[in-house]
Amino acid sequence: MTPRGAERLLVVDDEPTVRELLSATLRFAGFRVSSASTGAEAVAAATGEPPDLVLLDVMLPDMDGFEVVRRLREERPRGRDAPLPVLFLTARDRQADKVTGLSLGADDYVTKPFDLEELIARIRAILRRTTGHRADLLAVGALTLDTEGHQVTRSGLPVRVSPTEFRLLRYLMDNAGRVVSKAQILDRVWAYDFGGDASIVDTYISYLRRKVDTEEPKLIHTVHGVGYVIREPRQ
Repeated sequence: MTPRGAERLLVVDDEPTVRELLSATLRFAGFRVSSASTGAEAVAAATGEPPDLVLLDVMLPDMDGFEVVRRLREERPRGRDAPLPVLFLTARDRQADKVTGLSLGADDYVTKPFDLEELIARIRAILRRTTGHRADLLAVGALTLDTEGHQVTRSGLPVRVSPTEFRLLRYLMDNAGRVVSKAQILDRVWAYDFGGDASIVDTYISYLRRKVDTEEPKLIHTVHGVGYVIREPRQ
């Protein structure tokens, strides 16, 4: 199961460091992320399960990003009128490249090196325009978390949480349906690379349950010997 309320992004870049940094940053920002290192991989990934947006490097080893966009337009399934949103990433700042990219229907064009916060803001702006959904809103059942407004609601009613509780809940909701271990939670929520007192996780899970699981069905579950998971009620 994948998190609901989180838009899917495809990161395409042949530089492993850039690709991994972008993927990790975007996942932390609340997106679901897959990646590709070549144009052919990008076309296969985007046509197999179309993402909500593609971050596409212009300079790829097998074909340039412009050709990738052309192929994506050709391969786009019939019945889907809206083109796949594309944000070009490039080390080149030539006006001709920008004109070419935008003429192919790209939604934005960012020159490397770029500021990650600005890039995320541009992604969210594109998603608001193209999907009509809020890219900063996570939802599991009747529970919602606004990553920008730092607000939590259940069944439309506000839930007051501390900053640490918010980070923990966000991490669980980013991974909705997937069991995460105490070590993973410590690393992502408390930034402990190793060690640390794992009992703090149990304590804060208990705090969260008292606040967000005050009604049925319960959303936060313990998987004994493994960790915790937040998931929608099973029908």
